[in-house]
Amino acid sequence: MIRFPTRGGRIIKTGIAAFLTAFICDMLGWSPAFAVITAIVTIEPTVSDSIRKGFVRFPASAIGAFYTVTFVSIFGHAPITYALSAVLTIATSYKLKLHDGLLVATLTAVAMVDAVQGEFLASFGVRLGATTIGLLVSTVVNMFVLPPDYTREIDSRITRIQKNINALLGWTGRHFTDSDPDFAETVLGLTKQTRKEIAQAEALAHFQEKDNFHPFVSHDQENLEWQMEQLHRLEQVVYHIENMMQTSTTDLTWSEHERNMIVESIERLIERIGQKTFDHDAHATEILQLTKRLFAPTNDTTYDSIPSEVILLYELIALYEQIAKCYANEHPTES
Repeated sequence: MIRFPTRGGRIIKTGIAAFLTAFICDMLGWSPAFAVITAIVTIEPTVSDSIRKGFVRFPASAIGAFYTVTFVSIFGHAPITYALSAVLTIATSYKLKLHDGLLVATLTAVAMVDAVQGEFLASFGVRLGATTIGLLVSTVVNMFVLPPDYTREIDSRITRIQKNINALLGWTGRHFTDSDPDFAETVLGLTKQTRKEIAQAEALAHFQEKDNFHPFVSHDQENLEWQMEQLHRLEQVVYHIENMMQTSTTDLTWSEHERNMIVESIERLIERIGQKTFDHDAHATEILQLTKRLFAPTNDTTYDSIPSEVILLYELIALYEQIAKCYANEHPTES
């Protein structure tokens, strides 16, 4: 099946839905404006959303059409008609918990005011019928034309997140050796970008998880579960890196040799992440060494708060653990 970028696919589907809706309305001799507006605003990220929200949007649109016809018959095409149609459509939709149909219903109500010229019952039926065509066409197009599949997009974002994490780890290594770091703004920007990538990938995974209805496309549930688990782990990795970067290193009692040992551990971690085959044995050995260093006896019992050395070692070990879990299971398509 041909795949398009997520945004490109939705643009193409929107254009097809608008064309088909207008074509059908022209065949029926109806004004296509209401139906096309409905088709455009109801293209959803998933097929299941299109179907579920369609059952809400239809009654909401009927409410909007009813109010418009009623107020046009009373006040004509006056400004008060627009105001009352919009306000009461919104209020009624909220009252009946038809939230997903609110936009379509309000647009239908307001756009209908000028179109109703008499024969109010017929106008109500035609406008509601046109809106229904828009809903049905958008759902069918979403189902059969470039059906939503975010698998590749999620994989691509995971790869970008891993590259960002490697860069953040590089800055973390400098954090231990640079007594006057001037890269805080760079790290903050990269961290925000990485968190944004994770949030967007999680949103796509959520869409994929919801889209459990499709007659022609079967999604790989095992792959989706792997992706969601990876995103969770990578989010934890970023969390531990942030904690390390926010911990002051100016009061560390480590010698230069000890600092360099920590930096070397981070460098080996970066190198290992970049390898195709993850060395679990070496990784486990380094975790053990860091753990021994964390719990090494000390004669200093005068501190009132947790020393920076303890915080940094703990976060580094937690970072190692999370990265080990990221690589505990291979990608289902590669196993």
